[in-house]
Amino acid sequence: MSQETLWLAVDDHGNPEIFSSIQGEGASLGAPRTFIRLSGCNLHCKWCDTAYTWNFEGTPFSHEDNVKFVPEAERLSRSFADIASEVAKLEPSGIVITGGEPMLQKGKLEGLITAIKNDCGPVWVEIETNGSIAPPARLVPLVNQFNVSPKLAHSGNDAAIALNEASLSAYAALPQSWFKFVIGSPEDLEEVLALTRKFRIPHERVYLMPLGRSSGEVRMRSKWLTEECLRHGMNFTDRLHIHLYGDTRGT
Repeated sequence: MSQETLWLAVDDHGNPEIFSSIQGEGASLGAPRTFIRLSGCNLHCKWCDTAYTWNFEGTPFSHEDNVKFVPEAERLSRSFADIASEVAKLEPSGIVITGGEPMLQKGKLEGLITAIKNDCGPVWVEIETNGSIAPPARLVPLVNQFNVSPKLAHSGNDAAIALNEASLSAYAALPQSWFKFVIGSPEDLEEVLALTRKFRIPHERVYLMPLGRSSGEVRMRSKWLTEECLRHGMNFTDRLHIHLYGDTRGT
């Protein structure tokens, strides 16, 4: 088996962040999944709840928590074989490769998924992505579901990078892509509607999710956001893991 490696984020105990939980967001909300969190991101959302995957000491990025992380303490390099072995111990029915931004290591994801399937047998595969990096053609048939979350202006990212037209067009053309937008205020809906028109994304493939890193903050935005979903024929998604576990690693 290949000994190629990937960078993984770490949990609160310094171990690779590979864990079983329920899927807390989007089209698979409530389903049991085994998560593999990769380190590194090409975007830097000011409210990101996994800033430890990218907001490292010595970088110019800013975040609302105003905390910088030591990269040597926050990421580990592991081989496909080692990752697959850890995943197999959790007996997954489905996996979610998340981040950070997994597509930064896109050339290695085919090998990782193949190694996991060799150890675990057929498993449902989801990749969570910000949509700014298109998937390689050879990767697409191995993925059952792309959870694409383009970042709006309130994230603080440069739209020229965050809303890469070629990449978003590629995801929009894939039948296994579902789109999730983080909504902080009603004004954000105008951006979402403009993007769905531009990339011809059917509203039934769109989820709107309230911005929030605490249960109270999520609930505060849920009622009016649900009403917007009804108005526009879009789906509402909660942040179930936040209600159950809080904003913590490994959940």
